[in-house]
Amino acid sequence: MADPARSDEAAALRRRMVETQLQPRDIRDPRVLEAFLKVPRHEFIPEAGLRESYADYPLPISEGQTISQPYMVALMTQCLGLAGGEKALEIGAGSGYQAAIISLLAKEVYTIERVPALAERARSTLERLGYGNVRVMLGDGTRGWEEAAPYDAIIVTAGAPDVPPPLIEQLAEGGKLVIPVGGGYSQELTVLRKKDGRVYAEQVCGCVFVPLIGEHGWKK
Repeated sequence: MADPARSDEAAALRRRMVETQLQPRDIRDPRVLEAFLKVPRHEFIPEAGLRESYADYPLPISEGQTISQPYMVALMTQCLGLAGGEKALEIGAGSGYQAAIISLLAKEVYTIERVPALAERARSTLERLGYGNVRVMLGDGTRGWEEAAPYDAIIVTAGAPDVPPPLIEQLAEGGKLVIPVGGGYSQELTVLRKKDGRVYAEQVCGCVFVPLIGEHGWKK
């Protein structure tokens, strides 16, 4: 049974996170802010304490991976410009938190994780918390998920040396792809839009992500 006091504290921490970390940094999409008020971030980070789960910095999860700071999750989500009817693909399920956020903003979410333990944990957490429109697959995210393509939105939660060609191919006309691109130690958050069969790129800001490992990413 859930502890009411802990639930109330978590809700208060989410409100403070939105008011002090997101809104002052130009996260203004009301649907994105509402999603951050609803998703219990601490449930996806059993390694961290309740207060630390909502802190303004990345946190380690198992298998040498991290969960991004709330602001970066919000910024990438806002860049997608989701309206509610989209099919979204996430590369790098990690803890499952980003997929949970997107699940409240899109019609269906497909997420790929290459680390078996993380894929299973993300799947279990998402199912336990009732995010029924998310499907988790174990595999090489740089290849995308061709069977369910095309996607209106694609988000990559790891740094890539270049944009993986399969992801561009699987992006629907009019769709957006958000991805960190650059070196192993720093990247530029990049938004790609597909229009009339052509792809247009815009750099948003500098960022630092763990490397995107796979056939069309970094090698181990």
